[in-house]
Amino acid sequence: MNKPFALSGASISKRNPRTSIVKKECRIRGNMTKPRVIYWFRTDLRLHDSPALKAALDLKPEVLYPIWCWDSHYVYHARVGNNRWQMLIDSMNDVSKSITKLNHNSKMFVLRERAVSLLPKLFNAWHITHLVFEKDTDAYGRERDNEVMALAKKAGVEVITKSGRTLWDSDDVVKAHGGKPTMSISQLQAAGAKLGDIAAPIEAPKSLPDPGEMSLEVEQTQPQPKSDINEHFREGKEATYSSGIAGPDGDFSVPTLEELGMKPATTPHRGGESIALRMLDEILADEEYTGTFEKPKTSPAAFEPQSTCLTSPYLHFGALSCRYFYHKADEVVQKRKKAKKSVSEPPTSLTGQLLFRDMYFAAQAALGFSFGQTYNNPNCRFIPWHLPSKIDLRTKLITGGYEIDDEEKEVWFQRWAHGKTGFPWIDAIMRQLRYEGWIHHLARHSVACFLTRGGCYISWERGAEVFEDLLIDHEAACNIGNWQWLSCTAFFSQFYRCYSPVAFGKKWDPNGEYIRKFVPELKDMDKKYIFEPHKAPISDQKKAGVLIKGDGEDTESDGLKVYPKPMFDFPTQRDICLQGMKSAYSVGLHGNDKKVLDGTWKEAFDDNGEGPTEGIKGGPGGLATFEEADGVEEASHGHPTPKKGNGERSSDSPKATRGRKRERSQSTLDASFKKKAK
Repeated sequence: MNKPFALSGASISKRNPRTSIVKKECRIRGNMTKPRVIYWFRTDLRLHDSPALKAALDLKPEVLYPIWCWDSHYVYHARVGNNRWQMLIDSMNDVSKSITKLNHNSKMFVLRERAVSLLPKLFNAWHITHLVFEKDTDAYGRERDNEVMALAKKAGVEVITKSGRTLWDSDDVVKAHGGKPTMSISQLQAAGAKLGDIAAPIEAPKSLPDPGEMSLEVEQTQPQPKSDINEHFREGKEATYSSGIAGPDGDFSVPTLEELGMKPATTPHRGGESIALRMLDEILADEEYTGTFEKPKTSPAAFEPQSTCLTSPYLHFGALSCRYFYHKADEVVQKRKKAKKSVSEPPTSLTGQLLFRDMYFAAQAALGFSFGQTYNNPNCRFIPWHLPSKIDLRTKLITGGYEIDDEEKEVWFQRWAHGKTGFPWIDAIMRQLRYEGWIHHLARHSVACFLTRGGCYISWERGAEVFEDLLIDHEAACNIGNWQWLSCTAFFSQFYRCYSPVAFGKKWDPNGEYIRKFVPELKDMDKKYIFEPHKAPISDQKKAGVLIKGDGEDTESDGLKVYPKPMFDFPTQRDICLQGMKSAYSVGLHGNDKKVLDGTWKEAFDDNGEGPTEGIKGGPGGLATFEEADGVEEASHGHPTPKKGNGERSSDSPKATRGRKRERSQSTLDASFKKKAK
């Protein structure tokens, strides 16, 4: 990366992970007449409509340090695939260039260390008076920020935080809703009405102060990860910390995929505020589309281009302000109303989609880490799913591993995750997800229903983890909320409404073009059989250049491509799932019920019910035994039932395997903070 400025007196040692720069004499912090401000970028990689950035500039600072703390939590412990890393890197580079356009002496300085250990060093080295950042209500982010604020207070640094990630401050929404999570759009709207109108967007700044001299003489605290949850995405050694705080060239550059050891990104989508604003302008220019948009009427089978806006990745990284998007879309709607033209309304409209997002954020803000799991979650129905999550009894949080109670279900899960189920509609969606990192909202509905209540009867937490791995727009609150919705464990309860992997796809893609695009083995299959190729006669299969056989392990046979047979009979399995859901709803347990916590939940279910229901005593949260839980040695329980499996998911192989012990991820909890769930 070309340096837009010189670092005065900089001398970076590449042999030692230490940034050594001649330290400039500075006045004592208490005698300073003008603020010296660190602006800490996180979920707000933009200059437009940034309440936190405006608050920093309103201080009229002598110097402003725009920084990013390269957090090892996301590198090693949160599930982040190569496509989402690429979107982040793009977004970071884009906002850094925008900063430099406003002040050629500045950019976004990436310092390669966790905020908790780094910021106290910067407070002292740069004689900082104020730390300003956008508020984060993600469970991990809240824990991290509380620790940072305590350290800042100890150092005599004033902290200013502003909400800007959601339409309303999520904590304020929770308060307005009586301290409870918002579980419906109407609840969110009622709470929002109490808070007042959604704030108008703020103009981007026209100029930025100099960052001051980058004076540092601090030792880098390097991460010592016990495990690497993203190892399966790497093809080389992770090396973003090995060259010191300022990076390999000493210019505080944005790390690259190569430095992360990641495989090249396959997504065609690129990140950044510049792209996001250009995309939004194009969307708004089509007033008919913007004003009458209804999400359920958009096609999940559309590609090149897709049928929806694809703004979600930019909202996730803060490259696009949700408030700016909301008000710009609403301007179009109001204009059409005045002209007496048709308009769509929430919740299906564009503004309605942003309200859904706020609903999930407020639900997470109310529940914290418990929101990301069934166990100990008062708002999540307990279903005895296959492949239940392992529990740490000390923290009441899931660990990131799961129990294989049924080897066949593990095979189904791996085939689902890798697009080898033998149901072309499902496989096309999962392959698009793995390749592009994005799929349509209704496509997400299809594969989520199929994995949980409408096919496999496998825990929604397994699906949420795969989506967390692969989505470029992964938002912890929205991903968790959507999986709870589609599994009918929270937010939605009409479990008898299932998505057929055949009929639903035919509705949107009668000629199978979407399948032909993402399941190329079937590109020449006759339209008559494209959704159910196993029904094609052998002569038609050979004519299409493909054989329908096996379980997805083989890709070629006798010079022909191979596509797997369906892994089960869907009508039969759907009926089994519906009976299981009917039984679970009749029992009526939730994640924080005593029976779920102490393992006596099995008493309420028939031995022949779907899921690991055999016996009288099970383990916590749906496990077969307490032996599968961590921290069991600290509690005394009755005689455990025999174990049926003891493993975890391998992200690379579609076979049933037993994976390694993994640390927790952002969507559930962070291994760095051993605190009790709410």
